Formats: sequence, C-alpha cells, structure tokens
Amino acid sequence: MTTTTYENALRIGSTTYRLAATADPDLVVELTGTDSSGALVAEGALRLPADAGGRLGKLLGQVLDALGRLSTPAPASPGNRPANADQPWTRDLDEDLRVEWLAAGEGSPSADLIRGVARRLERSPTSIRSRLARIGCDPDVPGRVLSGGGPEVSGVQGPDQGRVRGKPDSGGEGVS
Repeated sequence: MTTTTYENALRIGSTTYRLAATADPDLVVELTGTDSSGALVAEGALRLPADAGGRLGKLLGQVLDALGRLSTPAPASPGNRPANADQPWTRDLDEDLRVEWLAAGEGSPSADLIRGVARRLERSPTSIRSRLARIGCDPDVPGRVLSGGGPEVSGVQGPDQGRVRGKPDSGGEGVS
C-alpha cells in the first residue's frame, strides 16, 4: 500500500497553523498552531477510517465554517446590507406583506417566515418584524392581526411614523 501525505500551512493573524494528513492505511489528520514566538497555541489529531475521509472531511468543513461564522460578527459595511435597506415602504409593499403574513396561518414558524420574506423583499428580518407590527400584524404569530391597541402596546406609531405628534413630557404641546 502507498502512503499518501498532504501538508499545508496557513497564517491567521499572528498564528501559523500547520496541517498534515497521512493515509496509511487509516487517515490521520494532525493540526498544530504556533504564535509568532513559536509557542504552541493549538493542537489536535484525528484518526479516521480511510474510506470515510472524504465524507467526514466535508462534515468537518461544514462544522468549522458554521462555528467560524457564529464567532465572527459580520462586518457592518454597506455591501452586507440588504438592497432595499433604508428604502421607504409603499402602501403596495405594506399590503403585500400583510396579505402574505395573514395567509401563512398560525401554524407556520414566524422566524422562518420572516427570514423568507426578508430575502424576497431584500430587507432585514428586523425591518420585517417592525413593519409587521406597524401594519397591524402580530410579528410573533403568522396569520394573526394585532388587536386595535396592539401597535400602541408594542410601542410603534403606525404607518405615519414620520410625523411628530407631540412629546409625552411636553404637556401635549408639539407639532401635529
């Protein structure tokens, strides 16, 4: 049987990671990480059946990628913002959102539905949740409308949110 070896190194910040994988007959993967002074900061090894290496490698890649995304916040750059961020809502968009939300029914998971609508409308999930309350829909339960006082209880002003109606501490004075 032939021994196959793969070696690679990668520098991330001040740490250099070295990976060595050998197949003879099992697959052995060793990883070390050293900082700029040469001190060992990471190490580990896996021994896998040779015939499972490809599939398990893909699984490990997915897990490590997901963990990396969880631990690293996305940079707040304009390139990461939804295309319609900061765009005004129209009556047609409000009506489409309301119809879609109410048609979903109370059995649908709200988070999944909100993410789907956000992708379709190219807006953030937070903006969709906020807008649902403003148009009288319960953002926690698809298919349900808020009661008549729901927007006030939720702390939203409604579709005409841009107008100043007076300040609570001004004794009722203000712009109407």
